[in-house]
Amino acid sequence: MQDERIREALSSHWRASAAGDLDLEHEIYDNDAICDYPQSGERIRGPSDLKALRSHHPDRPSGFDVRRMHGEGNLWVTEYTITYKGRPTCVVSIMEFRNGKVIHETQYFSDPFEAPDWRRQWVQPSA
Repeated sequence: MQDERIREALSSHWRASAAGDLDLEHEIYDNDAICDYPQSGERIRGPSDLKALRSHHPDRPSGFDVRRMHGEGNLWVTEYTITYKGRPTCVVSIMEFRNGKVIHETQYFSDPFEAPDWRRQWVQPSA
């Protein structure tokens, strides 16, 4: 039952993120939540600072596509693509929950790249 509630909370969170509904997007976070961006070395403390940071982003996303969500108990992972200025960025969000709220999120951002020809014989397109 807890997994179903968390999955629905995450679905609501990602829908709100895609729609630009900052209030609903940040309801998922505990008051003591932290969010880490390991690639830039930044840590955001609390949902109010996280909401402020996101509300001041110079661009609004023109696309938002959740590829998959998976988890159980208190650990959930979401893979999604967010598009700014026509350029997609692949994102992995790892969320840790306590009492139904996110207490720690880590987000990894990556730009897509062209697959090299040398490995063509062993791969197929994934999307």
